[in-house]
Amino acid sequence: MEALEIKTIFTLTLFGLKIPFTETVIISWAVMLFLIIAALLLTRNLKEVPSGLQAILEMAVDFLNNLTKKQFGSWAKFLGPYLGTLFLFLLVSNLAGVLTPIGFKVFGFEFTAPFEITPPTKDISVTVAFACISIFLVLLCGLVSRGPLGWLKQLLHPLAFMLPFNLMDYATRLLSLSLRLFGNILGGYVLMSMIQKLMPIGLPTILSLYFDFFDGLIQAAIFVFLTGIYISEAVPKTEEL
Repeated sequence: MEALEIKTIFTLTLFGLKIPFTETVIISWAVMLFLIIAALLLTRNLKEVPSGLQAILEMAVDFLNNLTKKQFGSWAKFLGPYLGTLFLFLLVSNLAGVLTPIGFKVFGFEFTAPFEITPPTKDISVTVAFACISIFLVLLCGLVSRGPLGWLKQLLHPLAFMLPFNLMDYATRLLSLSLRLFGNILGGYVLMSMIQKLMPIGLPTILSLYFDFFDGLIQAAIFVFLTGIYISEAVPKTEEL
């Protein structure tokens, strides 16, 4: 129950309206700020002939472009950036749990972080929000690519009585995306918290390699992979424009 609790760090009053800022909101904005700064720094002074880190980054971008072109055709130019950004945000968010509050003393005064740094993806509202965005994108791509009549025809496939079941499929996909990510990240967080209390030295560092790094990477990849599959089912493959 303690792991499920989302703490409010401070409340901002604006025009008589109280706006709570939870740890999820603050850490999510910190993740976005980190990604923006990293993108600006990594794209400065680009060379025509890449080398070192630039070569690695260009290989990653080429891999994403080639993968999305094979899967989405002409839609890759729109869907590739979304899937890449989604993967980076979820990956950094899942790995946020490895950062622990750092305390230090200056002239006898001790300073510590005001709250524990936890993965934003252990908050069900975050995973549901990303799942809603992905399912909305699936619906939008289906409507634009097939047209309203074509999209409705797909819902009636193979027979008309399948309409409620095909509509229900979107709801189950939304639940699957959100609950899978939420459950795995929350479970890893709870297990690491229990291990740190039982054996605070040694074992948590070793297990953190799996629960924080490997599992965080896998869950981000699975979320993006499933999103890509759902979109590819809604979008007919076409040649690149």
